[in-house]
This record gives sequence, C-alpha cells and structure tokens, in this order.
Amino acid sequence: QELFYFDELSPGSCFFLPHGARIYNKLMNMIKNEYFERDYNEVITPNMFNIKLWETSGHAAKYKENMFLLDIEGQEFGLKPMNCPAHCMMFKHRKRSYRELPIRLGDFGVLHRNEISGALTGLTRVRRFQQDDGHIFCMVPQIRDEVAGVLDMIATVYRYLGMSFTLKLSTRPKNALGDPETWEKAEKYMAEALDEFTAKTGQSWALNPGDGAFYGPKIDVQVFDALKRPFQCATVQLDFVLPMRFDLKYTTRSATTAGAAGDPSVVTEERPVLIHRAVLGSVERMMAVLIEHYAGKWPFFLSPRQAMVVPVSPACEDYAKAVQKKVRKAGYYVDIDESHRTLNKMVRESQLAQYNYILVVGREEEANETVNVRTRDNQVHGVKSIEKLIAEFAELERNHTLDGFMDKTGS
Repeated sequence: QELFYFDELSPGSCFFLPHGARIYNKLMNMIKNEYFERDYNEVITPNMFNIKLWETSGHAAKYKENMFLLDIEGQEFGLKPMNCPAHCMMFKHRKRSYRELPIRLGDFGVLHRNEISGALTGLTRVRRFQQDDGHIFCMVPQIRDEVAGVLDMIATVYRYLGMSFTLKLSTRPKNALGDPETWEKAEKYMAEALDEFTAKTGQSWALNPGDGAFYGPKIDVQVFDALKRPFQCATVQLDFVLPMRFDLKYTTRSATTAGAAGDPSVVTEERPVLIHRAVLGSVERMMAVLIEHYAGKWPFFLSPRQAMVVPVSPACEDYAKAVQKKVRKAGYYVDIDESHRTLNKMVRESQLAQYNYILVVGREEEANETVNVRTRDNQVHGVKSIEKLIAEFAELERNHTLDGFMDKTGS
C-alpha cells in the first residue's frame, strides 16, 4: 500500500510516504477533535533540553542511557524521550490558582529514545516517534472525575477503531513514594471512576494489587485487535513524584480561626496530582496495530484512498476530472484511473488497491451530473448525485463508520 519504509541511514526512524502520512494525520486529527470536545489545550514544547531538566525529573539517573545526548558549547543537552517534564515546566512558569484546575494539556511533540539496534522492530519499536501525550494537573478530589473522563475518551476512540480492551487497576507497590494517605485516596477515586465506567458501559475491570508504579497507581489498558491479540497502547497513570521533584504548587483559599481578627481567610499552597494519559500511545505503534487489525482495508474515515473515479471511455475523462475536483474540494482523497483499459479491469484494480468507493462515470452520468457507486467489496450502490455522495461521505467520516454502510437508495 506504499505507506512507509525504513532506511539504514536513519535506523529506527520511519519515512512516511504520502498515503502513510494521510493515515498518521487522520489519527492525530481524531485525537485533536476529542481534545476540543473535552477541554484539553494543545501545547508545543522544545525537542531538546539541558540535562539539568532531566536531573530534576529523575530521568537522568534512570533513563540517561536511552537518551540521545549532545554537547552544546560545553553543556550537555538531550533530545526529549517524553513530554511530562516540559509540561511540569509549563505548569510552574507562573503562579497557579485552584480555580484553574484541572489543567489538561495535549502534546504531539516528536520524541527520541535510543533503543539498541537489535531491539528495533518495524513500527512497533522505533527511535523517533510521536504520542498523543496528555497530562492533567488536578486536585486530589478531582481525580475521580478526571480519570472517568480519560476512560470515556479511551472507550470512544477504541469504539471508533473497532477494538476491544480490558482494564486493570494496579495499586501501591512496596517501593512506593509519596504519602500513604494520598495513595489510599487516589486508589479509592480511581476505583470509583472504574465503577462508574462499569455502570455506564457494562465493562468490568480487575484489581492488580501491588503492581502500580513507584510514583502512583495506574490503570493498565490492554487493547485487542481483530485476531484477539493483546497490545499495550493506552495508559492512565497517577504521579505524586514529579509534582514533588518540580515543587509544583497552586494556591487555595482555606478558612482558619487563627489570628486576632477572628475568622479570616488565608492563602495556602497545595501540590497538584499529575495524571499521565495516552489513548493511541505511540502513533507509529498504533499504525502497526491497525495495519494488522484492518488487514489493509482501512475504514473510510482513516483511508488514504477513499475513492477512485473510473471513466468508461476517454470521452468521459473531462467529466471524471470535474467529479474528482468537486469531491477533493469537499476534503476527500479521490484519484482517477486514466489507463483506459476495460471497465472491469479498472474497477477490479481499484478494489484490489483498497479504494473504499469506485465512482464509474459515463455519458449518462455526465448528462445528469451523477456517479455510479460501488465498493471495494463489489457492493453496487447505484447512481447518486455528486451532492448526495459528498453528504454521505461526510456522514461516514462524522460517524467513524467502520464499513461502507452507505445509503443504497438513489439520488
């Protein structure tokens, strides 16, 4: 399908060809639309930081050997392997109030991880990649609602993709950092969010005691493709440690009876909780999973080849180009077969190339400004006006329709 390739001159870094880039961008745009609906703010952060940042975050001690490091004017810098420290910097760059929380940040920044060459495996293990990386800064009592919101986003996106998943709550390990009482509250709120999700969707969850990260409890999300193979893509992780390491604080107004004035309000500071979350995870890895999941038959809303216009003869080529122009202007990927072979051969090759729809045009269609529609699975939808075709394409995209359930009635 000519989606991507790798080259030894840049090991572990994918070259996305035009059709692959179309899918990549559609996946990211799907997440961006969810961000807009769910009050996230997308940010852009630098690719390279002084090693001091990674010393503050703790990654220099635990992750330095997996980073690409550079010497710049006698100082050590590193390409970022994750976005969370930069988002902590953003939170800290000015005073924050409890009124601002929760703060939801999304970042598609390019990440680099220095995987050993023997570990590189196609799109599933790379050195250069992007994530639908999100971080939520919130107060402890907001954990339940924020986790519930993330679970709803995960369910929504994987419903679009036609994939099932399981959920496990991993709780406080022996090497946990942070206040035990805060851990207990956080686990309680996460369990309540999961129970709420179960009540809403009917999907159960399991407890995984003692398997949380040292910095906070987490929900492990295991995704299954069409062949029921499991993949770890989405994640929801609470973090008490990074807010401590970066000394993140927000101001809150609380009442106190101290002081000669009687009952004044005083300003205090508290530390936020950080929620790391991803839905697709690495976009590269998700593309690899979806290539197998769909077996190359991309649903219309993700397809890099949405329609092929097939003129029945050279005399109809000008009308075919007019159809292409009109459908492309509406925002869809449409090509023309100008080979002038037999109609059956052109239709069959378009189907084998996995074009979702084949639009056959002849003299009759030109006279009526219509197209004759069939699918890659050879379902004949018959004659439609171009306006109705575009309206139905819009509905397929808007509803994230997995198969071509186009209206089979005519124009």
